[in-house]
Amino acid sequence: MGKEDFQKVKVWAVVGATADEEKYGYKVFAHLIQKGYTVYPISLKYDFIGERKAYTSLYELPEKPDAVNLIVNPKAGMEAIQDCARLGIQKVWIQPGAESPEILEYAEQNGIEAVQGCVLREWP
Repeated sequence: MGKEDFQKVKVWAVVGATADEEKYGYKVFAHLIQKGYTVYPISLKYDFIGERKAYTSLYELPEKPDAVNLIVNPKAGMEAIQDCARLGIQKVWIQPGAESPEILEYAEQNGIEAVQGCVLREWP
């Protein structure tokens, strides 16, 4: 399994999505939408990002995402990957700045395929 497998999924959640168009939390969210995916923003700060309703956790989503993109600090990322394990989400993409050895170890121990890198650079 590799990063190319993530391109085949249909539904994403972006943990750390933001309405601030200058930040990567917005750029990655918008990029995935532009690529044709169904994308749910997860944000503690915003009720809407663009015209899309934002959710405060993965548990609130109307459907289970096929993959989750983490754009948060490692502490919040650890909480999010634990939620992924509980919800049976098996693909997590970790953006630069969100990675940590603990997150990768947790993913491996819980059968989650976790990859690191920047979606913006790797999927032009």
